[in-house]
Amino acid sequence: MDAGPLLEMHGVHKRFGATLALRGVDLELRAGEVLALVGENGAGKSTLMNVLSGVHAPDEGSMRMDGRAFRPRSPLDARQAGIAMIHQELSLAPHLSVVDNVLLGAEPRLGPVLRRRRASRRTQSALSRVGLSDVDPSRRVDSLSPAQRQLVELARAVAADFRVLVLDEPTSSLGREDVRRLFRLIADLRAAGAGIVYISHFLEEVMEISDRYVVLRDGQSVGGGRTGEAAVTQIVRMMVGREVEDLYPRTARTRGEPVLTVDRLAGRKLPMHATLTLHRGEVVGIAGLIGAGRTELLRALFRLDAVRSGRVAVTGAAGSPRNPGGMWRAGVGMVSEDRKSEGLMLARSITHNCTLTRLRGLGPGMFVRPSRESAAAARWASALSVRCRSVAQPINALSGGNQQKIAIARLLHHDADVLLLDEPTRGIDVGSKSQIYALIDQLASGRSESGSTSRPRAILLVSSYLPELLGVCDRIAVMTRGRLGPARPASDWTEHTLMLAATGQENA
Repeated sequence: MDAGPLLEMHGVHKRFGATLALRGVDLELRAGEVLALVGENGAGKSTLMNVLSGVHAPDEGSMRMDGRAFRPRSPLDARQAGIAMIHQELSLAPHLSVVDNVLLGAEPRLGPVLRRRRASRRTQSALSRVGLSDVDPSRRVDSLSPAQRQLVELARAVAADFRVLVLDEPTSSLGREDVRRLFRLIADLRAAGAGIVYISHFLEEVMEISDRYVVLRDGQSVGGGRTGEAAVTQIVRMMVGREVEDLYPRTARTRGEPVLTVDRLAGRKLPMHATLTLHRGEVVGIAGLIGAGRTELLRALFRLDAVRSGRVAVTGAAGSPRNPGGMWRAGVGMVSEDRKSEGLMLARSITHNCTLTRLRGLGPGMFVRPSRESAAAARWASALSVRCRSVAQPINALSGGNQQKIAIARLLHHDADVLLLDEPTRGIDVGSKSQIYALIDQLASGRSESGSTSRPRAILLVSSYLPELLGVCDRIAVMTRGRLGPARPASDWTEHTLMLAATGQENA
């Protein structure tokens, strides 16, 4: 006998000032079901889930849990009702320990006294279920990697007594093995009767893990159905409202002179050894497992981290730059994988985030005219199709994908010759990804959509998404246990051989 929906949301509206973020959205979730919620950045997915989890109150509409009216007054109210949510931008307290974060608000107590041993055991059990059994619960969260922090957030949900689990881009910082472990955990939770809402821009994950899907566009439900009966192209068409003809555009590229030479580079811990030559007019990809040293390689190249030995030479620079400022002056720019902590100034405006590294030419002499600075940022925001009310907005008011576009816009405003891109499409929807891929192609080829030409750039791209590397790059090198293998033509690789090389099972 059908027990009916576990969760119902009917006619949900939410307005922020003049912006109508949700326009009468309907959603149903059953116990023991994984429902994929998909759509472009700004479509309303996170807003809808924030209404469910008590962050926002709906302006109109109703919600029901187990057939009873449900209207949480706060996130704690929703959590006590059995709603657990993992946000795309993690909501951990970095200065606290892992155990404090996992059990925050639900600590085991005997009267006013915290039962520390029981808290530690509960935390260790939750960490083991998400693959972090080797992490000490007393360790501070700010000492963990982005991937580990994401798993700690998941452990917090596992430790809670939830009925509905919302996962907002849960794999954005995870490697392939961690993703497999997450999927096994989701299968266990589904079998135990939990209802799971799964939000992801990785449509292959949606097709694999979900039972049903709902598509949001411009704050409205525009379609849905059984995942097994749908095609990816059909879902993409509903998401963007148009056909995405070619996700990985490729115009003619001519490899030019070397612009960045890396010779036996070693950091304090990682990378252990890296040799690479990057040429003008090409995109070189770096593949590898999380923890292999890919991010550390880019940080060492950009002089964010100390270098133990080796040499980095930038064509045209006097000597080897010794700090990030020197790299900027040499024409090298970097987009960090961790935009929230170090890639952007979240409290500052879009304008300041776009122009900060290059104020020259925005006013007379040493001065900056705000009107010129705003105009420069507005040009890049328009060129990259950034969704914003104005460039005076604080950047933390934008969706994650639009924030990432501004991080890339900073490099373009700076007129960097060499672009170091660490996971540049993480947390970005398929429509925005296609724009970023087209932009990378234009930069490498020196040709724009309008037919104008400019000097080709050199791009070094780190990505955990293998189809992205194979589709965008001219050459790909694999990092294994801190060592960078030789860069080979992308046509020589497949997803299978890349994984073999990344796990040390093939001589790369």
